[in-house]
Amino acid sequence: MSLFGDGLEKAVQKAFTRPAPKNAGPQMRYLVKRLGGTKAVAQMLRISQRTVERYVKDQIKKPRADLAARLEREVKRRWQPQIRAKARAKAASTGGIVIDTRARMGYTAPIGSTDQDRIRHLTVALPPIYAARLFDAQDAGASDDELQEIAAEALKDVYFQDGGRRAGSLEEVRFTDVEHLEFDL
Repeated sequence: MSLFGDGLEKAVQKAFTRPAPKNAGPQMRYLVKRLGGTKAVAQMLRISQRTVERYVKDQIKKPRADLAARLEREVKRRWQPQIRAKARAKAASTGGIVIDTRARMGYTAPIGSTDQDRIRHLTVALPPIYAARLFDAQDAGASDDELQEIAAEALKDVYFQDGGRRAGSLEEVRFTDVEHLEFDL
């Protein structure tokens, strides 16, 4: 996926009430149950249907590294859909989202101000409107750049302009060279 997309997914996964299955057998059985058969799981994971059946029966216990990564990613993507939806809805309506980032930030402003880009480490609580925009864009298949633009706009409004109380002439915030990014609900 992407830095921003993965960060949003990890934030939602923190809301899970039970841990996702860790071993190949339970993971494969979960996917078979969710997708309705071994054929669909085999096509999704790009392996044979017989291999899926052998994992389900615990005849194979240790998958190759690439298959293990795909298996874990697909299970976590589908794990506890109602809990996931509630967490996203709460963040988008009342809770908001917290962004913790270390990145190069600068802005476009009138002549005479110090607008040079520099590395900043920020932990900022974003209002629900920006959480909703981030999740909606992610659901619509937005690229990492588009999610980064939404985050930059949110930082401009909340951090640089303090909700309109300062830096009213600020035109644009540049949010580049992301070294660290983490979201929390």
